[in-house]
Amino acid sequence: MVRGKIRSLSVRDVRFPTSREQHGSDAMHTDPDYSAAYVIIETDTADGLKGYGLTFTLGKGTEVVVCAIDALSTHVVGRDLKEIVSNFRGFYRQLTSDGQLRWIGPEKGVIHLATSAVLNAVWDLWAKQEGKPLWKLLVDMDPKQLVSCIDFRYITDALTEDEAYEILKNGKQGQKKREEQMLKQGYPAYTTSCAWLGYTDEHLSELCTKALKEGWTRFKVKVGADLSDDIRRCKLIREIIGPNNLMMLDANQRWDVQEAIEWVTKLAAFQPLWIEEPTSPDDILGHATISRALASLGIGVATGEQCHNKVMFKQFLQAKALQYLQIDSCRLGSVNENLSVMLMAKKFEIPVCPHAGGVGLCELVQHLILFDYICVSGSLENRMCEYVDHLHEHFKYPVVIKNAAYAVPQEPGYSTEMKEESVRQYQFPSGQVWKELNSEQQGKLG
Repeated sequence: MVRGKIRSLSVRDVRFPTSREQHGSDAMHTDPDYSAAYVIIETDTADGLKGYGLTFTLGKGTEVVVCAIDALSTHVVGRDLKEIVSNFRGFYRQLTSDGQLRWIGPEKGVIHLATSAVLNAVWDLWAKQEGKPLWKLLVDMDPKQLVSCIDFRYITDALTEDEAYEILKNGKQGQKKREEQMLKQGYPAYTTSCAWLGYTDEHLSELCTKALKEGWTRFKVKVGADLSDDIRRCKLIREIIGPNNLMMLDANQRWDVQEAIEWVTKLAAFQPLWIEEPTSPDDILGHATISRALASLGIGVATGEQCHNKVMFKQFLQAKALQYLQIDSCRLGSVNENLSVMLMAKKFEIPVCPHAGGVGLCELVQHLILFDYICVSGSLENRMCEYVDHLHEHFKYPVVIKNAAYAVPQEPGYSTEMKEESVRQYQFPSGQVWKELNSEQQGKLG
């Protein structure tokens, strides 16, 4: 039962020095430090339950997100949790439509990242109070209640509230069977951890070989910095994984439109399933041009990890600019907005293959993709969820992979809670970056 008044919201800047070993490196982000603005919500209830939320960042700038969260906290502290969840659409709109704060959005950038962190914490607390993992909280909801959590403003030309309700109502058919299937088999995953751009060929070969032995059959390769280097690396990986396993490419927004077409055409011999983020993440028509050009090669376009909001996803779908839709649990406005995007993807018959390359993203997005299969898409065709093998040890309930699939989480909540000792160790000094810290300071922070 939902209960309690929110008495405090605190936020901490947590950064991990992943750039030291080139974890997470790609053509555009050469030295990422996987980081998070980490939110904790407390209520006046005696049960001691707290809501934990986060939004993913790459190091510098996390302090800006922290400031944005502090600014949004005035809409949260003092509110009754039952009041929030009984009118979740209204609460979502209150956060995204603050008459002054929306000016530095609206519904995009730092403000939207902050919104996601706050709402992720609210969903975590709600699920904990109900004694369910987040995916199960969603699965057990009545379609009308689910629809009431979604703000349909700006997307009714692509998906109406009535259409969303019909999709969810139809999704009830066979739901129990699909839930049992997930509990038994898990949700299929692909790995990005083997082929970060900064890895040497030797390290890349070692990781791919190890992954094969562990049962992985789907591999993503970072490309885009140098064509000859990409050809060499893709050739090496294809030789290791064989002709029957899947390879995906990710350029992380590196190219112009025509450059993307020409570059990927030269990599087509390695049979990639998709090219991810081939150009500016905002260029919807550019993605559509690339999609048309690569269709004859059997290569799809995937994007979404830096798609600002549901309106952009709507336009990507309307323009037939993507063939694989990549929701992100921290870029969009939490569960509420991801629900709308998953429902639009269902209507347009585009598979959802979430982005999860970052600290905590695997933990969160596993809940969303389970819900999508059980209640929305009902299909595993051309569907898989990204997995990166980094930093899970810092979470109280880390994601579990079995047989290259996400095992279904059983603990109540959204799997967002970090270990307090990890937060203390990696909480960042205000206003600094890793390279500015001396060796003693760096040692204290990991």
